[in-house]
Amino acid sequence: MIKFLDLQKITQKYSVEIHKAVSGVINSGWYLTGAENQKFETSYAQFIGTKYCIGVANGLDALRLILRAYIEMGIMQAGDEIIVPANTFIASILAITDNGLIPALVEPDINTYQIDDSKIEEAITPRTKGIMIVHLYGQCAYTDKIGEICNRHDLKLIEDNAQAHGCKFNGISTGSLGDAAGHSFYPGKNLGAFGDAGAVTTNDEKLAEMVRILANYGSSHKYIFEYQGLNSRLDEIQAAILGVKLQHLNEDNERRKEIAKFYIENIKNPAVITPKVNDWNANVFHIFPVRCRQRDDLQQYLAENGIQTLIHYPVPPHKQACYKEWNLLSLPVTEQIHLEELSLAISPVLTNEEAEMVVRFVNSFR
Repeated sequence: MIKFLDLQKITQKYSVEIHKAVSGVINSGWYLTGAENQKFETSYAQFIGTKYCIGVANGLDALRLILRAYIEMGIMQAGDEIIVPANTFIASILAITDNGLIPALVEPDINTYQIDDSKIEEAITPRTKGIMIVHLYGQCAYTDKIGEICNRHDLKLIEDNAQAHGCKFNGISTGSLGDAAGHSFYPGKNLGAFGDAGAVTTNDEKLAEMVRILANYGSSHKYIFEYQGLNSRLDEIQAAILGVKLQHLNEDNERRKEIAKFYIENIKNPAVITPKVNDWNANVFHIFPVRCRQRDDLQQYLAENGIQTLIHYPVPPHKQACYKEWNLLSLPVTEQIHLEELSLAISPVLTNEEAEMVVRFVNSFR
């Protein structure tokens, strides 16, 4: 069986370093908001290229806290609109609605799967206060046009960088391109913890301070609560593990690119569409998505031949029961992607032989 993602093998790769880091936390007797958090926040801010990094409990909280901070700072208020790609994972949209804000769903580009910047401006209304771009599948969603739109309309640019650690746009890391960014370190991510974990990065000192306060019950001083906050903290063990894996992230991303290049060059089945790559620095291939009109048949065929795959994602947000008020919306590009997308195995521990087997069976599918 070729696993979609072999987390055990990834852990074994850095086992000695991880065990040492975790033992250090256990022996320290300090398990929250301690030295490991400070060390990781500093290292990750440097890696992303921002002044500030705040460790939080998960990627959803990171996005929730950014928007909540803007509300507490008087920059946004309930009922304001945030433009967001229609084909994102549900967390991007949950963060918006959880704050009483309104998502404005914009279709993606069918070739890149990222928000279509030619359709953004028509979605702007007097209530629009921000654009949330999602670097979906590990590919950079930012364009110069998006930056120009934000500047011209005075909109906050928020990055959902949950899938794109180490991705770059013209040499600048995603997570530092906008006003603030949310990051997820879910175990399956390119930079993954051993449980839920996340972070906010920004160059805005006031925003960083507000996010840190809100994530700590709304308190900047013990037992004094200025805001109705959350309990959203990155624990010391996760911070220590992330600190170890961060040192190897660029190397791991390069291996993902090698596999992606092999797939793109060798998958020749006319029924299967591989990703279009214009800039190899602008994609860290968290996911290797292909499209196929017979997606379910292809997935079954690969499974029968010992190859795991996943679908990212089978049901788009506007068709989910939790947003039933959107169920009748017509978003044909989004719906096409969700009907056709299939994710092939890709990871830093996938072997050349395994990648060759994936290609062989994708090509033999009829």
